[in-house]
Amino acid sequence: MAKEIGIDLGTANVLVFVENEGIVLNEPSVVAVDTKTDKVLAVGKEAYQMVGRTPGNIRAVRPLKDGVISDFDMTEAMLSYFIGKLNVKGIFSRPNIMVAAPTNITEIERKAIIQAAEKVGGAKVYLEYEPKVAAIGAGLDIFSPIASMVIDMGGGTSDIAVLSLGDIVSARSIRVAGDKLNADIANYIKRHHNLQVGERTAEQIKITIGTALHSEEPAEMNVRGRDMHEGMPRSIEINANEIEEALHDSLHQIVAAAHEVLSEIQPELASDIIDRGIVLTGGGALLKGMDTLISTELGVPVFIADHPLDNVARGAGELLEHMHH
Repeated sequence: MAKEIGIDLGTANVLVFVENEGIVLNEPSVVAVDTKTDKVLAVGKEAYQMVGRTPGNIRAVRPLKDGVISDFDMTEAMLSYFIGKLNVKGIFSRPNIMVAAPTNITEIERKAIIQAAEKVGGAKVYLEYEPKVAAIGAGLDIFSPIASMVIDMGGGTSDIAVLSLGDIVSARSIRVAGDKLNADIANYIKRHHNLQVGERTAEQIKITIGTALHSEEPAEMNVRGRDMHEGMPRSIEINANEIEEALHDSLHQIVAAAHEVLSEIQPELASDIIDRGIVLTGGGALLKGMDTLISTELGVPVFIADHPLDNVARGAGELLEHMHH
């Protein structure tokens, strides 16, 4: 009997949820390629280790950019590898697959994702919008007439949606999310400290001392990088308030998009949201103070989903089960 599989094809990570098994795979969306032969050398965790530290002939590729496929062959190679990894465990014959995608993808991108999933062995392949499956994965009852609102901050996109009766009433997808925040941090350090840091270091800073709110006693962290003038390695101390300053504009773009979504819906639905609040999901939900920032700016209670990183994949799997029952 084929099992149902939910896939969160994320810009930063790919997660796979298998019916009755839960999340069975969570790996970075990175492929390492030999530029001379175009041969795939490593995928996922192994390839991520190579980001920013590869010799000339090895390139670490992120096949998804801003939540959509930017390199079709690499995406397919990556999916085949991940699904092949599961096959070893003898989990399934041809599974039904539900893939989650951002709300603003084009028809061509839609077809590309479905084609990639069919090629790696999906019996039936479905595509559903990310905020809808994120809401299901976060435990919201989106099929009731009472409105739910979700903000899913991923790697490439932040998807914001109000849902009612199983469908999206109003939504926005903006290309301001985890990757953009990493870039903001790297740019800030370059501008203010003349120090160049890589993408992985910027992400580490975000996870360790990143915050959406200014603090009286900010946490500090030692950061190493390359001096922009001397070209030599150097280390500096930086604090959480500097990171808040670096992220400020991007985070407020997400708040502004949520504000737009709220301003478009009927008054009855808006009053549901004021009662029930907004659920924050995705990796961005883990940024310190993000819930408080949104709640303060919008005047609506905000809750962080349990296991925010797993919500999209879990919701995709659960929606598939829901459809077949």
